[in-house]
Amino acid sequence: MWEILQDNALLLLVGQYPHGPVGGLAATLGLAAVSLLLAFPGGILLALGRVSPYRIFYLPASAVVYVVRGLPLLMFIFWAYFFVPLIIGRPVAGATTMVVALVIYESAYLAEIIRAGIQALPAGQQEASRALGLSYMQTMRKVILPQALFNMLPSMLSQFISTVKETSLAYVIGVQELTYAANQINSVLLTKPLEVFTLLALTYFVLNFGLTCLVALTERMIGRKRSGQAVKVATT
Repeated sequence: MWEILQDNALLLLVGQYPHGPVGGLAATLGLAAVSLLLAFPGGILLALGRVSPYRIFYLPASAVVYVVRGLPLLMFIFWAYFFVPLIIGRPVAGATTMVVALVIYESAYLAEIIRAGIQALPAGQQEASRALGLSYMQTMRKVILPQALFNMLPSMLSQFISTVKETSLAYVIGVQELTYAANQINSVLLTKPLEVFTLLALTYFVLNFGLTCLVALTERMIGRKRSGQAVKVATT
């Protein structure tokens, strides 16, 4: 397995770049990061709809979240693969298709994370803001959302870890990410599928373990900040 890694490390890291498109681990991280960043505004809007007292916002947002979370990601990949070219009238790259599918899928999951952060805050904060003359949207934008997003940062980082693993499904539409690179190596070697895919599993494990440690560090940082704020409140 060590020999396979030595001979194919560059392919696993960046794919065929610079003689072709970026692939491998770089493409996996890029797909996950871009998809989650693009899904973030949609997640906020869906979360605001989910906590809205107005049915005209609550019902559509809830329907979208329940439908998306109730279907496998592979369905959205296939829908995006066949539907997006029909909308824009031309073929779309596999990476673009995967980003579209992930943005739709991750928006629903981020919405529930943000909704939980909003509802975990004391109700008195919103009541006090409204008493000071702030509108509902001003209260959400200036008071509630900043706190909810900060508190739920570890959960959003955990969602990034899930997204990294979900990018492996891009292999089915020919996107040259990490799993695709491992399959290319297996196609060349032919006789060592166990070693190749064990190496792939170890790569995912090391990557996600490192990201998990980052999540734990973030949680401790937020915990210390909360403790510091509690001490300040107690001494004033």
